Amino acid sequence: MQAAVRKRQSNAPRSSTNPRPGSPTGDLAHEWLYLSQKLRVLLNMCTSQPESKPKGSSMKRPQFHFDLWFYLTVQNWILDFGRPIVMIILPLEWFPLNKPSAGDYFHMAYNVITPFLLLKLIERSPRALPRSAVYLSIITLVMGASIHLVGDSINHRLLLSGYQLHLSVRENPIIKDLKPATLIDSFELLYFYDEQLGHLMWYIPFFIILFLYFTGCFTHVKEEKTMPLSGWLLLGPSALYYWYLVTEGQIFQLFLLTFLAMVATVIHQRHKGSVPDANGLFLFASFSVTMFLVAVWVAWLWSDPVLRKKYPGHLYVPEPWSYYTLHVKDSH
Repeated sequence: MQAAVRKRQSNAPRSSTNPRPGSPTGDLAHEWLYLSQKLRVLLNMCTSQPESKPKGSSMKRPQFHFDLWFYLTVQNWILDFGRPIVMIILPLEWFPLNKPSAGDYFHMAYNVITPFLLLKLIERSPRALPRSAVYLSIITLVMGASIHLVGDSINHRLLLSGYQLHLSVRENPIIKDLKPATLIDSFELLYFYDEQLGHLMWYIPFFIILFLYFTGCFTHVKEEKTMPLSGWLLLGPSALYYWYLVTEGQIFQLFLLTFLAMVATVIHQRHKGSVPDANGLFLFASFSVTMFLVAVWVAWLWSDPVLRKKYPGHLYVPEPWSYYTLHVKDSH
């Protein structure tokens, strides 16, 4: 049929005027003209260059996430650091030993709010991050923090009964004389879930998420190399909390590996002409100050014989609450 149409068009007399719209030839010509114009528009859209913009505007990174960093810092101090403090301050009659304490409710809130804020932080990452790694890290973090919730709840009740944090489980006065002796093994298992497995499943994904976010916080824009005043105001409280997290959680090795990975990332990106943006600078500066605070803490307690016995090895990083039960609690 197409051949017949072309034959009729070739036999038709040529005219300088356009074909009549009502004729079959005119309809075909108009349709062809319409399709040609559409094709020309599509080609122009594919090959045309974007409109000129002010220099650097196309590479501008998101602004400093003051709201998320502020919420993370405040909830870390209140819900994590404040857990044992609120248990000491509030009357024991309000929270019987066979019921959840105020600190337990703080921990429950932490287990919900922290993953939510980390997910919101990942959403604002300038670069798309691997979703599977993020989801697995969040799931593992919640599971590890929940394990720690149970172990830490029982551990704080043992403190009210005379348990000494600066001593090992078998050396504690309220544990070493238990009968039968297999009960001591159960308390050591509880300590393992609380201080080792729970911490690893909690903090490893936590630092993985922060590092993944950090890898996306690089830019070529020179104006983004400075941190705003709000970031400097949050730097002290943020770094001080990470110091508490590293020392009390006994995760200095994990923190050190994360910090070295961040340093290596900065060096690698500088060779490519990229620098950390405001959020990357805040995170890197917080970890740098934390490293300094941990070094000061270790140097101060380097010669303490009791803490040296509980924390043997070359990486000696005592826990703040062990120092409290050893040197502060009895004096007050």
